[in-house]
Amino acid sequence: MSRIMAIDYGTRRVGIAVTDPLQIIASPVNTIAPNDLFEFITEYTASESVGQVVLGYPLKEDGTSTDLTAAVDNLLDKLKMEFPAIRFIRHDERYTSRLAQRSMIQSGARKKSRRKKSNLDQISATLILQSYMEYRKLDQ
Repeated sequence: MSRIMAIDYGTRRVGIAVTDPLQIIASPVNTIAPNDLFEFITEYTASESVGQVVLGYPLKEDGTSTDLTAAVDNLLDKLKMEFPAIRFIRHDERYTSRLAQRSMIQSGARKKSRRKKSNLDQISATLILQSYMEYRKLDQ
């Protein structure tokens, strides 16, 4: 079975998370610069089988577009062209940053660690992936 990757895209940082090969557990992998995303996916997929990529889709609370929504749509189009063998899926990412912050607090992470935005982005990507996996279970 192939892994599922999740991307929490931002203009400054991109959080990455993946599942294990059995698609049971979501784990944070890395935080990278947006310009390095295509290279990262190319290198990662050279050593690991990835069948799906879940892209966090930014929406406001009322479900309307945010300032970042168009950029994510544009990125999605480019990813589909560059990696045609991978299935790309949009998944609502509302509240993931808040949930990631709470998760860090509850896990006992020190204040210094919680301030590192790269940690927050990785956890947000992991939460997006977990949410997608739960949604997929309900849909079956």
